[in-house]
Amino acid sequence: MSNLQWPELIIFTILFALVTVLGFMASRWQRGSTLDHLDEWGLGGRKFGSWITWFLLGGDLYTAYTFVAVPALVFSAGALGLYALPYTIVVYPIVLLPALRMWSVSRVRGYVTPADFVRGRFGSPILALLVAITGIVATMPYIALQLVGLEAVLRTMGINGSGIVGHLPLLVAFVILAFYTYQSGLRAPALIAFVKDILIYIVILVAIIYLPSKLGGWSHIFDTAVAKFDKTPSKADGILLNANNQLQYATLALGSALALFLYPHSLTSVLASRGRNVIKRNMVALPAYSLVLGLLALLGYVAITAGVKPLTNAATGKADGNTIVPVLFDSQFSSWFAGIAFAAIGIGALVPAAIMSIAAANLWTRNIYKEYIRKNATPQEEAKQAKLASLVVKLGAVAVIILIDPQFSIDLQLIGGVLILQTLPAVALALYTRWFHRWGLIAGWVVGIGWGLIMLYGIPNPANGKQHFGGSALSLGNLSLFGWHPFAGSAVQIYVGFVALIGNLVVTVIVTVIARQLKVFNGTDDTNAEDYHADENDKDLRPIGVH
Repeated sequence: MSNLQWPELIIFTILFALVTVLGFMASRWQRGSTLDHLDEWGLGGRKFGSWITWFLLGGDLYTAYTFVAVPALVFSAGALGLYALPYTIVVYPIVLLPALRMWSVSRVRGYVTPADFVRGRFGSPILALLVAITGIVATMPYIALQLVGLEAVLRTMGINGSGIVGHLPLLVAFVILAFYTYQSGLRAPALIAFVKDILIYIVILVAIIYLPSKLGGWSHIFDTAVAKFDKTPSKADGILLNANNQLQYATLALGSALALFLYPHSLTSVLASRGRNVIKRNMVALPAYSLVLGLLALLGYVAITAGVKPLTNAATGKADGNTIVPVLFDSQFSSWFAGIAFAAIGIGALVPAAIMSIAAANLWTRNIYKEYIRKNATPQEEAKQAKLASLVVKLGAVAVIILIDPQFSIDLQLIGGVLILQTLPAVALALYTRWFHRWGLIAGWVVGIGWGLIMLYGIPNPANGKQHFGGSALSLGNLSLFGWHPFAGSAVQIYVGFVALIGNLVVTVIVTVIARQLKVFNGTDDTNAEDYHADENDKDLRPIGVH
């Protein structure tokens, strides 16, 4: 703590204070008659326009961990780390139509969460509960990872203590976040997202122009990266993919794209939109963030040329790979601009963390508390419960960082992606068809979750000494179907979530066919065909803030 970078720390603190003020002011911004309703507190009154939604979704999907971890992965593994680029390009065409249908049916029926939709579509509180629990569990480590990004910045500025003192600034930051999220709901991150995205664009554009010119140009940067990877014994790294990791790259990109809008925080931002045209415009405009992400990823190669070494985490005594980009900025930029860059990353942690905690709180309130604990809860009671739950979620995320090795939280995020992908049949496919039987969907979920976790458990990571949960890439030679190894000896790798989803779908179809042959009751569908095409000006829409 004796090596504090005061100029950077002061600028970081000033900008952090600015967004704190905005967070508290947001409670009066575009406010409805009351914030004591989930439509208002949890979805911003369902009336965000194109610009607000664009910044909100950008702040929601492109997180501090993305800005820290993607270039760090490129730094250590090369081309494999660029999987995030095709993933964020293909995701928007894939989710355009489902997002429109989800917005429409949710607006008509008053759904706040994806589990609300599943409950109404299949009349199954059990299936809705499974979707809600999956969403909460998958979101928790995602919030914790925002703290990983924020702590990487704080560590670079000299706040790198080994005890509770080292975590104190993080605790202060998230106490402030908790208070203004409690007061303002989704409006707080929506307003702050403007500041965050403007700062990110400024920093990245300056970095991608200034740093290469300072370090000898892009040709020299790529040559340096090639030389580094040629010296390593690993066959998995390099600036080009190889025969063993191409399938992993493709399935990880596609699987991540399918999973992204299944996360409750992504759908929360969609449901907060004013209408279908707002969503259409955003799906067209959001790839602009992919351009920024691609430029940002290349900073991993820039860091190699700059000779960046990750800082040692004083709490664990291990090198913290997440500090690659902060150290690059600290060493190459002037102190005042490095402070702006650190603020952009730090604020970039607060926006998605707030949205994620709100989305998890909505799931708890609507699909667990109201369904199983207090069925007659009033809108005011729901809003109060959601506010309290959002505090608990944030505290849980902070506890993960303080009590557990942060590297483990990164492994948890990999698990979270595999888990949330298993809700695709019940949430995304159900927007188009009710052919699947609810017991088939439940059976498929159990198989997908169970098989996914078993495969993840069996993946080691020799680099950090982990014997289990060491990553999400499975060698096909280790793929087992009841003891049968169909690809024995193959070193080609594949994304675990993709394999688990295939198993999920196969079981879902088989059980559905059996249940339909036996004429097992498939619940009551509360939705109508026209619900999936409703728009903001339709006369029969349910009033906002009314049950």
